[in-house]
Amino acid sequence: MTDPADGQAGSDGGHIDSFDDLDIAPRVRQAIADVGYESPSPIQAATIPPLMAGRDVVGLAQTGTGKTAAFAVPILSRIDPTARHPQALVLAPTRELALQVAEAFGRYSSHMPEVRVLPIYGGQSYGVQLAGLRRGAQVIVGTPGRVIDHLDKGTLDISQLDHLVLDEADEMLTMGFAEDVERILAETPDSKQVALFSATMPSAIRRLAQRYLHDPQEITVKAKTATAQNITQRYLQVSHQRKLDALTRFLEVETFDAMIVFVRTKSATEELAEKLRSRGFSAVAINGDMAQAQRERTINQLKNGQIDILVATDVAARGLDVDRISHVVNYDIPHDTESYVHRIGRTGRAGRSGNALLFVSPRERHLLRAIERATRSTLTEIGLPSVEDVNAQRVARFADSITENLGSDHLDTFRQLVENYARDKDVAMADIAAALALETRDGGFLMAPDPPEGERGERRERSPRRSSGGQFATYRIAVGRKHKVSPGAIVGAIANEGGLTRGDFGNISIRDDFSLVELPENLDNETLSSLRHTKIGRNPIDIKKDHGPPRTRGGAKRGGGHGRDGYGKRSDSWGKRSNPRVAGRGRG
Repeated sequence: MTDPADGQAGSDGGHIDSFDDLDIAPRVRQAIADVGYESPSPIQAATIPPLMAGRDVVGLAQTGTGKTAAFAVPILSRIDPTARHPQALVLAPTRELALQVAEAFGRYSSHMPEVRVLPIYGGQSYGVQLAGLRRGAQVIVGTPGRVIDHLDKGTLDISQLDHLVLDEADEMLTMGFAEDVERILAETPDSKQVALFSATMPSAIRRLAQRYLHDPQEITVKAKTATAQNITQRYLQVSHQRKLDALTRFLEVETFDAMIVFVRTKSATEELAEKLRSRGFSAVAINGDMAQAQRERTINQLKNGQIDILVATDVAARGLDVDRISHVVNYDIPHDTESYVHRIGRTGRAGRSGNALLFVSPRERHLLRAIERATRSTLTEIGLPSVEDVNAQRVARFADSITENLGSDHLDTFRQLVENYARDKDVAMADIAAALALETRDGGFLMAPDPPEGERGERRERSPRRSSGGQFATYRIAVGRKHKVSPGAIVGAIANEGGLTRGDFGNISIRDDFSLVELPENLDNETLSSLRHTKIGRNPIDIKKDHGPPRTRGGAKRGGGHGRDGYGKRSDSWGKRSNPRVAGRGRG
């Protein structure tokens, strides 16, 4: 079984052939059957039995092995639907993962209407979460920061908890949630069952397991990373600024039936789909905010040829199986190899050949190498389609449209009109044909030549620094070195509460009693209001735009000197260039 919240199933594990061989609740087994799963994945076969027996478990597994069902199925099988208090708490490092896990719990409890599952995460209003808690949710799936907020407010009681899951524990600790996780663990009863899942086992995770788990069974499952042999894999090295132009050119010169274009965020699906439509392509966005009825309608349109391009996130494309998908484009490179394997697995179905294209910026080449190592395959580099290639295709399509219309039943009517016009106005037939073609195609039918490389480079050099959503601005937060704050903690807290992504962070400079963080200049008031109440540890960050250090009477900024900032204090700085881990964390 491959869990939709995770991706491709693992390659190692137990030898249980059917969910009927597992001692799970009949209503849960029925829900699994409804989804269409027949046999458990290796980690499910290895993990469900000890969890059903009440043992603590440490699972070493990558995203993509089916681990969500590995803990959701036994929890739902052992839950008391009549008790209206939190019985299970799943901690996840990001809001996206929290939502994926909550959705999975919802699927597996579809025949248990009395069971309520509530995701709580930063960026969502407290009102929705408070209402859900008052109604009595038995399963809480949350990010550490927001769970701590509810504990502080007294709105979440975990004193009667039976099950606790730490999902992607290494990611949580890397993002600076160690103190929050330990605080949450300390407020839970000793009698609870704990399941800890991590891709790696660093010393911090080992210590956590030794301190809070009782005689855990350790399970290691490796994910399958091999890609299908019938998929041609290529990559194009292109800067972020030229991605849209590159995709447009690729769509014009490549022959494809249907295509999925993968991006990282929900907002990017809508934005890119709109830009493609404005360029004449039949593109529609599909993301996690889409209602199920609308999602099904969109997929049916893709199946029957009404639309040709889906712009999707990983979550939205899970379970998508459409035979006519001939191409997958990774517009945004995935940051883990399992996501890449899962994405390109949408093409090359039913024995057909498929095509996968990966966009790689110069700074992302290390991710390309990681994908090649993990998949044991070499991607072929291609160049950006030239202006000449694009124009040749446009001319060929124009000629094809003429040939197609020559066979129309309505040709005689329009021939008579054109002949009358040519006779009355004394205009050559070729000029009339050109004028009619201009009516259906704008004057920019052929692409202009590319500017010389030097000119493109000069324009980029003068461009201001930009985030994924626009220009950066510097924000000041009220935590610094004396609060023992780390860049990972800053990124984790702000990303989760503000709904930001890795591309929304620039440099982070930590000072003695405050820090400076580069974030999108156009953060809306709602996001800023949410972030002002965010805490790192127990300290509110009180975020606000930074207007620089005070000026002297002569107008110059105070400070300066080697190793000092404009505030006259020595600073520790981290940025995308000097410490890529800072920019690589904080999936909101």
